Amino acid sequence: MSGKKEFREGDKESVKVTELRRLKQKRKIMEEFIQEFRKTARGSGYEGRPLVEEFKKEINTTIC
Repeated sequence: MSGKKEFREGDKESVKVTELRRLKQKRKIMEEFIQEFRKTARGSGYEGRPLVEEFKKEINTTIC
C-alpha cells in the first residue's frame, strides 16, 4: 500500500508542476501574481533556484 501512496504523492506533484508552468502574470499586478505563484508552487517540489527560475519565466518582462 505504501507504493500507491508514493505514486499519488508523485502524481499530485506532477499536477502542481504543470499548473506552475501554465501560470502567467498577464494583466495581474505583481502582488496578485506572487500570491498565486506561491499558492501554486506549494506541493510542486520546486525549491530554491529552480523555483526562482520558474517565477522569472512567468512574469511580464516589459515595464510600461
